[in-house]
Amino acid sequence: MAQKSDPNYRIIAENRRARYDYAIESDLECGIMLMGSEVKSLRSGQAQIAESYATVENGELWLVNSYIAPYAQAKTFGHDERRRRKLLVSKREMARLWAATAKEGMTLVPMVMYFNHRGLVKLKIGVAKGKKLADKRATEAKRDWDKQKRRLLKEMG
Repeated sequence: MAQKSDPNYRIIAENRRARYDYAIESDLECGIMLMGSEVKSLRSGQAQIAESYATVENGELWLVNSYIAPYAQAKTFGHDERRRRKLLVSKREMARLWAATAKEGMTLVPMVMYFNHRGLVKLKIGVAKGKKLADKRATEAKRDWDKQKRRLLKEMG
């Protein structure tokens, strides 16, 4: 019997440029503290994380410059669209992220925001190092060669 896809799992926002601009070393799933109007807005799929980044400050992890559209029905208790949002990770993961950013010069890049199987909002963060222009060109050339190789193998047999 084929396994049914989870009805609660749904991608809200994706940073498709993250893999192009950064070399992702590892990734981490973390929770995010949101207001009620933000969750309602996310359920309608109105968010962007393309220009955002995560930072470690005073022993806490923050998501900076992410956009969640205002929820029209939340008249008095609305939210600021680009406010800093606290990310929830364990102390061990926080120490690892702090070491990666402070000592190794890595960047914390949000990759995907989604609802998990329980219906909670989660954010997948990549620990990444920025690519230079030559690295981006090499990645693109490799992708083109792989595509061409698959095409040739398909024609041959």
